[in-house]
Amino acid sequence: MLKRIPKLLSPELVRVMMEMGHGDELVLADANFPGHSLHPRVLRCDGIGIPRLLTAILELLPLDHYASQQAILMGVVPGDPTIPVIWEEYERIVKASDPDAEFGQEERFAFYERAKSAYAIVVTGEEALYGNLILKKGVIAGD
Repeated sequence: MLKRIPKLLSPELVRVMMEMGHGDELVLADANFPGHSLHPRVLRCDGIGIPRLLTAILELLPLDHYASQQAILMGVVPGDPTIPVIWEEYERIVKASDPDAEFGQEERFAFYERAKSAYAIVVTGEEALYGNLILKKGVIAGD
């Protein structure tokens, strides 16, 4: 046990975030996401919703302000009437941690392709449709 590390974060997830470099991406995937068929590095956080996990991750992970967008959502498939209300919650959480963060969207299959080149995919217990989110890691400035 260590101080100041959110208890929700597993040692494996903390290790992965430590290994990530500037510009690397971390996918927070909902329970329906095909993580294991897209990527060899998949961490499981079954039973945990993305909002709680996102809050904990952002206590440690800086976002990349050299990129135009620090958080990427999976866009709604054309013709699907779903309105992903969870996106508002993601924005509230991210903006509370980093008020200058910008969001983007990727079409479903473009999102899958982007996930293939991410540093890791974290499959969660999130059940909200279109609940997938990519975070781009930034830097911590030295003294």
